[in-house]
Amino acid sequence: MSSAEQRRPDDAAARRARIEQQQTWVELQVRRAMERGDFDNLPGAGKPIEDLGETHDPDWWVKRLIERERITVLPPAVQLRKDDAALDAHLDTLASEREARAFVEEFNARVIRARYTPVDGPPLITMPRDVDETLAAWRARRDAARAARPAPPSSTPRRWWRRG
Repeated sequence: MSSAEQRRPDDAAARRARIEQQQTWVELQVRRAMERGDFDNLPGAGKPIEDLGETHDPDWWVKRLIERERITVLPPAVQLRKDDAALDAHLDTLASEREARAFVEEFNARVIRARYTPVDGPPLITMPRDVDETLAAWRARRDAARAARPAPPSSTPRRWWRRG
């Protein structure tokens, strides 16, 4: 027998002993945590585990994550249509023309990128926006909103110690 063959039983026994020692250590840590109350009042405590259903679905956790986090996963064409419909409302939240221009240019880049990628889902019907026209409409909406705001009072209010 070679020296490597002679060491194998000892290695296996030593490995088993280390595993048993590790299991004992883990059990000790869990017992201490239970005594400290680390497992008390955890979220979901006392609630039944949700039924996974009759058939096994390997993607059950992804579906639950999407449902819990309210993630929407849409084909690119549908997502771009949705973004196009909400573009003006988002632009109205931006403060500067530079930000608005960058946002419209980024939207146009996504539309153009989607046009040159293979179709995944419904056809892409969203067109890039004309940046100058979109910004002109944004300026008009911004100016109309400013004009509709009440003007600040012209005189400064008197201080409480000067009232008399």
